[in-house]
Amino acid sequence: MAVQHTEHGTTAAAGTDSVSVRGVTKTFATKTGDVSALEAVDLTVAEGEFVALIGPSGCGKSTLLRLIADLDTPTSGTIEVFGKPATRARRDQDYGIAFQQAGLLPWRTVAANIALPLELHGVPAAQRKVRVAELAELVGLTDFADRHPDQLSGGMQQRVAIARSLAERPRLLLMDEPFGALDEMTRERMQTELSRIAAETGAAVVFVTHSIPEAVFLSDRVVVMSPRPGRITQIIETGFGKDAARDESLREAPSFFDRVTAVREALHGVPVPIAGREER
Repeated sequence: MAVQHTEHGTTAAAGTDSVSVRGVTKTFATKTGDVSALEAVDLTVAEGEFVALIGPSGCGKSTLLRLIADLDTPTSGTIEVFGKPATRARRDQDYGIAFQQAGLLPWRTVAANIALPLELHGVPAAQRKVRVAELAELVGLTDFADRHPDQLSGGMQQRVAIARSLAERPRLLLMDEPFGALDEMTRERMQTELSRIAAETGAAVVFVTHSIPEAVFLSDRVVVMSPRPGRITQIIETGFGKDAARDESLREAPSFFDRVTAVREALHGVPVPIAGREER
């Protein structure tokens, strides 16, 4: 099996799953006793796959994402990213992260915000300039590169955040409700943009959301989680395929409504009689 080499060093062997979560449990200690956030979670995300995590508030979706990102550690179980422990993957910058708030530095321009990870890791100025130009074009912000965050709409700020998360060409994006604060029209436009960006970059995506239509529209598979302690109850394949156009026509397709209904029923504990609901 071939080993890949990048500008950041050696990565995992080609064909390795993006994420492998095995038997993960997470318990938090509180003043009133231990709280179990996740229990016996198993999940695999293939390279280039888009997986959405959905479930009721407090079910551990964001906790699971933070564990994958090595922002917290599991109480038990193992997590690997591209065949490496999560801690090593974080050090190797194997993934980018985007949260609900764009988190831009207000005194920096769009270009300077996108360039920040590259600066922090010592990428020469000439290379930074080329990469920032590529990313600004990718997210449709070439004409706004010299603007500051307070001159941008909420959707544009999120596009900057996504571009920044892609700066070091990660093979995995971890996204925690990045469109949750946007109005519905902007949110739908951003979903289409994200689908295009994921397809063009080939990155795998793990995406936390409370929105059933958003999960179905974006994902290859929708992971349905139970109330706390969070467990994976069903996994539903959308079946749209990698080449499917994620645009307004999909939102009107009968297959889209079928999958939305399937996820909604799964959230209410109704077994879903369609292929792909089992973890592979």
